[in-house]
Amino acid sequence: MRRSLLIIMTVMAALWSGPTFAQSRAQLGPLCTSEGTPADQQIDACNKIIALKAFSGEQLATVYFWRAVGWNKKGDYARVIADTTEALRLKPNQALYNMRGSAYYDKGEDDIAIADFNDALKIGPPNGTIFHNRGNAWRSKQDFARAIADYDEAIRLNPKEAYSYQNRGIAKQALGDLDGALADINQAIRLNPALPSPLINRTVIWRAKGDFDRAIADATAAIGLANANAPVAVLTPPGSVLISAYLHRALAYEAKGDFEHAKQDFKATLAGVASDAGSKANQATARVRLSLLSEPVAPSPQTPPASSGEVQTATSTPASPETSTPASLPVPVTTASAGRRVALVIGNGAYAHVRALPNPPNDANSVAKSLRDIGFTVSEGVDLDRAAMQKMTSDFLRGAVRAQVALVYYAGHGVQIDGRNYLVPVDAQLKPGGKITDGMIDMDTILAGLDDPVRTNILMFDACRNNPLEQRIASTEPNRAVEAGSGLAAPGPLGAGSTLGAGTLIAFATAPGRVALDGQGANSPFSAALSRYIGTAGLEVQQMLTRVRAEVVATTGGKQVPWSNSSLLGEVYLAAK
Repeated sequence: MRRSLLIIMTVMAALWSGPTFAQSRAQLGPLCTSEGTPADQQIDACNKIIALKAFSGEQLATVYFWRAVGWNKKGDYARVIADTTEALRLKPNQALYNMRGSAYYDKGEDDIAIADFNDALKIGPPNGTIFHNRGNAWRSKQDFARAIADYDEAIRLNPKEAYSYQNRGIAKQALGDLDGALADINQAIRLNPALPSPLINRTVIWRAKGDFDRAIADATAAIGLANANAPVAVLTPPGSVLISAYLHRALAYEAKGDFEHAKQDFKATLAGVASDAGSKANQATARVRLSLLSEPVAPSPQTPPASSGEVQTATSTPASPETSTPASLPVPVTTASAGRRVALVIGNGAYAHVRALPNPPNDANSVAKSLRDIGFTVSEGVDLDRAAMQKMTSDFLRGAVRAQVALVYYAGHGVQIDGRNYLVPVDAQLKPGGKITDGMIDMDTILAGLDDPVRTNILMFDACRNNPLEQRIASTEPNRAVEAGSGLAAPGPLGAGSTLGAGTLIAFATAPGRVALDGQGANSPFSAALSRYIGTAGLEVQQMLTRVRAEVVATTGGKQVPWSNSSLLGEVYLAAK
């Protein structure tokens, strides 16, 4: 669950007066203006009142406001915005700006949301609810200092509001202050022990602290409250609380090693109805984690087990897939200072059916060595067919469940098809009658499998070369609406399959839709720069990528500009200061 929002109902309800409204209220008013009315009934009642055409000004604005509440229950934020905009045209009001700002926030348009919250505070008295909601938007923009300042003001104005303590705790957790976060979440629970959401937040904190039994206990309590129809914030989409509680309990069970209970909870996560972005992201993660736990796990007979601290490597020969040697995840190395840090490094160059690439194996070797030198446990694969690549990726995702930092580096062919990105194994080819993406690895699967607020995820893809299948797709699939573009696509909205990715950084060797260079030397321009800077002590990861970007731009004469997108929840140092 992404957040809990509060709205101001009493101001708008006070406008429900007058003789004409009194007559309508007896029949339709209670359905239109009740927080507890089911969404469809509420919308229908408000529609009928609007159809009377008997009201104007503030009274009509009130009806539009309550219909917006109904749309919000359905997660239809575009209609929420339309109705509140019409109401604001009729009569500007603090509650309307707050409501519209909340809808923009739900759509991910944080800057517009903040502007609406600012307007709400300008035209009315100081209001803790609006400070709270603006704090949520600042938190979404990862400006945690401003978020905490707004939550402080919300708590000063409404000292008994549990949600403000809860969300201030979430912001503190993002800054790494787990003890401060725990204190705020505990206060939220004391203020309103009937709320399930603070228990879910405390579940995440216990998992981050490695106390899986307490995490499971809190998630279980949250599920019990949600099933008992415990109160939730008015704007919280239906079902999102249960989806979140089941997911985080499943992750706690998985981290504890209780895989059967984890699978049951992942299935329960998927059984819920997801209407908001956070719930869809949670279900995407549950789908991948359930698939990983449902796969048989058996070490390859050709690959000896690695001892602690060793680097596991794998190669495969596309002409003879039965001889491929996929690797199992090596025994992780834990350091007291940084926690468990694991990396998956793959370089594919020896393609059998599309243009071969000389440098990716060298790129993978260079990056793997650099990561090994700064204490990462590395699973390394070179020239992997799909079976080997799938196994190595699955093993890595399983092992990352208890890691503090998970890093993925891939060099080789990558393609975007219908706006989604796929990594290409060395045996990939188009077969008549087969699905285009059957022989590839879906990048969104990796993103969803790693999506977890207790872990930092860093994914780097030097896979933006010319799409090797673009012309073949066009010639073999002339009647199919398949779009195969150049380079990689920027991670899209949740509906397209990507996740929220809190705590995740994604870097491409060049801008989305552009083509990267393989390089004239032994390494690509991106991997050469990355290998040079990734081990620099005391260099924050985004500063490191800035140096990589500058070197690649200089090396390629401006033809290639590396791109990154971050939702990291704080500063991350790969090499100790």
